[in-house]
Amino acid sequence: MTNYNSYQPVIGLEIHLQLATQSKAFCADDASFGGEPNTHVSAISLGHPGTLPRLNKKQVEYAVRLGLALGSEINLVNCFDRKNYFYTDLPKGYQITQDKLPVCVGGSLEIRVDGERRKIRLHHLHIEEDAGKSIHDQDPKNSLIDLNRAGVPLLEIVTEPDLHSAEEVDAFMTAMRQLARYLGISDGNMQEGSMRCDVNVSVRKKGQTTLGERCEIKNMNSMRFARQAIEYEVKRQVDILESGGEVVRETMNFNPATGLTTPMRDKESAHDYRYFPDPDLPPVSLTPAFVEEVRAQLPALPNALFEKFTTEFQLSEYDAGLLTAERETATFFIELAKKTPAHKAAANLVINKISPYLSETNTTLEAFPVPADQLAEFIQLIEGGKVSASMAYQRLFPAMVEKPGQPVLKLAESLHLLQSSDAKFLEKLVDEVLEKNPEKVAEYKKGKKGLIGFFMGEVMKASKGKAGPKAANEVILRKLA
Repeated sequence: MTNYNSYQPVIGLEIHLQLATQSKAFCADDASFGGEPNTHVSAISLGHPGTLPRLNKKQVEYAVRLGLALGSEINLVNCFDRKNYFYTDLPKGYQITQDKLPVCVGGSLEIRVDGERRKIRLHHLHIEEDAGKSIHDQDPKNSLIDLNRAGVPLLEIVTEPDLHSAEEVDAFMTAMRQLARYLGISDGNMQEGSMRCDVNVSVRKKGQTTLGERCEIKNMNSMRFARQAIEYEVKRQVDILESGGEVVRETMNFNPATGLTTPMRDKESAHDYRYFPDPDLPPVSLTPAFVEEVRAQLPALPNALFEKFTTEFQLSEYDAGLLTAERETATFFIELAKKTPAHKAAANLVINKISPYLSETNTTLEAFPVPADQLAEFIQLIEGGKVSASMAYQRLFPAMVEKPGQPVLKLAESLHLLQSSDAKFLEKLVDEVLEKNPEKVAEYKKGKKGLIGFFMGEVMKASKGKAGPKAANEVILRKLA
């Protein structure tokens, strides 16, 4: 039987991130997703003879923004090259990209898998343009071409071969998407092609340092499919080696229907891209002042906020992960945390009540009607024992959303939610509960101390949630002594 655990997968990624600019990379065509086929085009993006490209400054700014966030070195002088190959959906017959002098070099991104943290090194980031889209399932005899995407601005992010499992690839892609969204440079929507990756996979015996022969799986636009493809490809390569064969360097396609990777072409016969400097685009010269201006505009980044939430706010890693998943949620929580010292309660409110409410009502945090100071009052009513958590979540929260301008305490009073710690009120309730349950009282006095929860439940039920739990518990214990 093959011992797959004796092998270590070695994985590198080439991520294509579509940038959220209004226009395309080298012309003024609309770069937005969708639209009727071949409507976001012009003579330039269609590659007509005599047309000239012009640089999209926002694309360069976004590249620098991501590079700074990843700790990359910014090349103050970077150049564009032509990558020559024939695709039916690449109108010019070449792609404008960066080869020898990319905009960003090096850097890293931290990932968390199974409670462990690792930094994945980056080789470089470069600017390029996207190709169009070939459509093979709408006509039985012909392939159709939609060139709306041709020329859309991309960043290609190339990692070092530092990843060792499908889980780590998933974590890296998730972290990169999160970072891109924090920076406002891409929506990272894989379903729309805003983020996709090529996966280079090889295997080697554990303990070895030399790399095995790799195969490249092209155009993964779903993390579920990427995980399946990696897991299958690792097993396929191990099976080849264990049977005495050699892995052939190939470009692979993954079929989600079968779960198999199959060769597209071998690397030995792959195209010679014949890179050469693009004569129509001069080198991009960036000033240190421009780079520092971009750096000054960077927001607080996800990993830094994760550290802040787990250390300063003393939240669990699970809660911190949920709260930092989106920049808007993290910012919202920080504003709420400024208003209350009960950070765990604030986290619970955002995670368990506000986020579900937003999903159910299709509302954004920006449009959420209850301000942070009122939410802090809500938390204080619960923490101070004035309103039970269940009643606050079930009745007070919906009322606050419906009447966001009304003082929270008055709203709780109008709903008759305030809990009482009045001794006479509680003693009367406890006496009634004990009189109704003499057999339970006897069992308790014989040593079945767990029944204290039963008595508390009955008291809370009789009071309709108005009994202060702490005071009621003290009365029950005293009466049963």
